[in-house]
Amino acid sequence: MQELIKLDVVDLVIAVGLMAIAIGLSAWEKIGLELNLALATGRTILQLLVLGYILDFIFALDNVWAVLAILLVMLTITAIVARNRISQKIPHLLPLVWGAILISTALTLLYTNFLIIQPDRWYEPQYVIPLAGIVLGNAMNAAAIAGERLVSTINAFTVEIETHLSLGATPQQAVSQYRKEAIKAGLIPALNQMILIGMVALPGISSGQLLAGVKPLDAVSYEILIIFMVAFANLLTTVVLTKGLCRQFFNSAAQLVR
Repeated sequence: MQELIKLDVVDLVIAVGLMAIAIGLSAWEKIGLELNLALATGRTILQLLVLGYILDFIFALDNVWAVLAILLVMLTITAIVARNRISQKIPHLLPLVWGAILISTALTLLYTNFLIIQPDRWYEPQYVIPLAGIVLGNAMNAAAIAGERLVSTINAFTVEIETHLSLGATPQQAVSQYRKEAIKAGLIPALNQMILIGMVALPGISSGQLLAGVKPLDAVSYEILIIFMVAFANLLTTVVLTKGLCRQFFNSAAQLVR
């Protein structure tokens, strides 16, 4: 296969032309997205260039503490974004989200690194950082969806929950069905992706590997691994998060706190 064709500054400037055309089209059709598109374009360029330099430095440094530091930053940003997508500001929400994503991501990476990929060093930046980024991004979406669904459902069905409590149900039993529905909602994107992958569109990870000159079967093998990692991490994230959230809605006397 042909080696990867590298893009220089001129190529990237020409690529920006796509967004310039999009901005022009928005103005022509009077859609009103010109400013949003311009800001998104600027942020994309800035954020990805900064990320590229940071990763280049970490890869060159090749130090376990540097790898752990970047993973910690990625985890914290992911948790903050997921927390902000949950409308109700519940006490200790950020630590709950942070902890749920940490547990799921750590277990997923440990399983993958030690049992499947088995690199020479467990903290190999080439594998740990990209895989962690994929898992964190998907776990963030799952946490946000499940958390928001659970919070909104509990607030909408307070009478039913209190009725169950008055009849002798424990807090866990009273919200069990709502928690299950929240977990299922958080898993919908991953399940849809698993059902349609390879049929409707070529997966993004495989596309990137093919552009880099990786053999198709090797690219597909990694895609299978990544999809399974995402599904497992999303399920574990939603299970841990919803369990922690449910506890925040009840006091020590097993009464629903509104």
